[in-house]
Amino acid sequence: MSDIQITYFEELKRKLIHLSSLWMVFAVVLIPNRWITAGLFAFLLAGTLLWEHAYACRRPVLTPLYGFFFGRMLRKEPEPGAWIVSGGSYVLMAALLVTVLYAPLAAGGALAVMLTGDAAAALIGRRFGRHRAPNNKSWEGVAAFLLVGGGVLALYLASVGAPPRLFLAGTAAIIPACAAELFEKQLHIDDNFSIPVIIGFGLQLGLWTQNA
Repeated sequence: MSDIQITYFEELKRKLIHLSSLWMVFAVVLIPNRWITAGLFAFLLAGTLLWEHAYACRRPVLTPLYGFFFGRMLRKEPEPGAWIVSGGSYVLMAALLVTVLYAPLAAGGALAVMLTGDAAAALIGRRFGRHRAPNNKSWEGVAAFLLVGGGVLALYLASVGAPPRLFLAGTAAIIPACAAELFEKQLHIDDNFSIPVIIGFGLQLGLWTQNA
C-alpha cells in the first residue's frame, strides 16, 4: 500500500466519524451485560473488515458505496484483494478488547479519551501546529491530546461519580497514552488501539486498589 496525504477536509471528516463513535462509551456503561456489548462490537468489526476487503477486491455495489463514503479518507491505497485495516477497524478492535478485559467504568473512560483526544491532536496539530515533535507531529497536537483527552476523562469520571483515586489513575495513564500516540510508528501499533488499552489499564488499576 502507498501512503496518501489526505486533505484537511478529509481529515476533519475522519475525526467527525471518530467522534460519532462516542456512542460506544454509552453502550459500554449502560448495557448491563458486557458480553452483549462485546458481541455488538465483534459483529461490527467483522462487518467492517469484510466491507473494506470488498472495497479492495472491487466488488460490485460494495466498492463504489465504500469509496463514496470513505475512499478519500484512506491514508493508504489498498492493493487489489488486500485486507484493509482502517482506523475504524482498530477502534472497534479496541472497543471489543477493553470491554472484555476491563470493568465498564474503565472501558468507557478509555474509549472516551481515545475518541476525543486523538481527534483533537490531529485537527489542532494539522491546523495550528508550528513546533515540530517526533514523527512529523506537533507539540500543539500533543498539548491538544493532553488537554482535551484529560478534560473529557475528568468530565466522564465526574459524571459517573468516580472516587478521587480514579482521577489520579486516569491522569497518570494519559502520559503513556500520549506517548503511544506520538511514537505510533516506532511501536508499530495503531494509536486507536494502544490509547484505550493503556488508559483502560490505568483506570482498572485504580479500581483494583480501591477494592483492595
